[in-house]
Parts: sequence; structure tokens; C-alpha cells
Amino acid sequence: MKTSSSHSHGNKFSSFFCNIFGHHYVVSKKVTEHIKEYKCLHCQKEVTTDASGKLSALTPQRQDINSTLADMYRKRRNRQVPQVA
Repeated sequence: MKTSSSHSHGNKFSSFFCNIFGHHYVVSKKVTEHIKEYKCLHCQKEVTTDASGKLSALTPQRQDINSTLADMYRKRRNRQVPQVA
């Protein structure tokens, strides 16, 4: 019994669409005020903003960096909240 996967055809079409018209990125994760992770609605490509503010591929190394940065940013913000007595 042969099974067909529309997912692989959808990926090819989506990649073709993105190659012609460009990616349609939406924010998938807000790391800090200036650093965000984005995902293309069509082909699911993931990118993030780098140190210079440009989009770069979201590699496992950059995901780890963003995760660590988000933790540091969260801890810093929690520490700056004034304590109400």
C-alpha cells in the first residue's frame, strides 16, 4: 500500500513560494526588547536577530544563546522591580 505525503509537496510549494515572493516572518518568541525569533508562515524557516540587528538563521547554538539571554534578562527585570513594604 502506497501512502502519499502532502506535507512534502507542501514544503516544496512553500519553498518555491518563498523563493519567488520572499518569506513572511512573524514573531515566534520575544527574547528581549531588541532580540526576537521569527518563523516564516509558509516554509517554517526560523531566524533570529543578531548583534547587529540583522536576521540570521536560527541554529541550535543561537537558540541556546537566546535561551540563556532570555533567562538573564528575566532575572534582571525581576531584581529591578521595587519591593512594596
